[in-house]
Amino acid sequence: MEIKASDVKNLREKTGAGMMECKNALVASEGDFAAAEKFLKEKGLAAVEKRADRATNEGKIFIKIKDNTAVLVELASETDFVARNPDFIALGGQIADKVLEKGYSEINDELSSMVTDLATKIRENMSLKRIRVVKADANEYMSQYIHGDGNIGVVVKVGADKPEALSQDCVKDFAFSLALHIAAFNPMALDRSKIDPSFIKEQEEIFRKQMEQDEKMKGKPAGVIDNILQGKINKYLSDICLMDQGYVKDEKLTVAKVTEDIGKQVGAKLSINDYVYFKVGQ
Repeated sequence: MEIKASDVKNLREKTGAGMMECKNALVASEGDFAAAEKFLKEKGLAAVEKRADRATNEGKIFIKIKDNTAVLVELASETDFVARNPDFIALGGQIADKVLEKGYSEINDELSSMVTDLATKIRENMSLKRIRVVKADANEYMSQYIHGDGNIGVVVKVGADKPEALSQDCVKDFAFSLALHIAAFNPMALDRSKIDPSFIKEQEEIFRKQMEQDEKMKGKPAGVIDNILQGKINKYLSDICLMDQGYVKDEKLTVAKVTEDIGKQVGAKLSINDYVYFKVGQ
């Protein structure tokens, strides 16, 4: 039977398959467009299933913020080539939009099927690794930052005792810079109160053993050693806690100090209430 070139073209545009594959699918389906589309989809799905055990260590982070809700999405692929594919990039945004639209809080069949549809078209293993939904109160402002090619994404929440202060440009700029700071320094916790005491105890034991092996420490009074040990713990915590870190735009000032200064500038008490850090593969 004769297969119209226009049908081949339309099937290719819809499925992403090659011209000859589309023509063969239409021939096998005796010109039935829907049947040919199903044929190609099943063929693509079979190709993806063969690659299902392949690692998906590449990908991108996507973020969408609407009103008081932020959504972070990690969409993974086998190769960075596919991670740069316009359809892949569009899919990440579509998934974030769908989460916002439907109010989803976790991965479900609808979101997974969106990934499967593109995977069958591209014929490379893909996976929706995780999503996170962040809500802000009336006295909170959220900002986002995507680093580089999308391998790191951050959402941060800044609060104020006077909500009107959050509309100030300097506060919005600070929130964005803070998201950039978090992407660069990846703090372990917001502040020291969020660190598990057992973790601090473990670090203390490590530092103490290191000091015991240090010839310079031998013969020093116990009180002096304890003070040095506490100094090491404080330095370590300042490195891993956001509020104690040197601010990305002026490392002589801590994030806590900059937060306080910006607050004074707008006549309000500002706080950093939460943040989410996503990195591809972590």
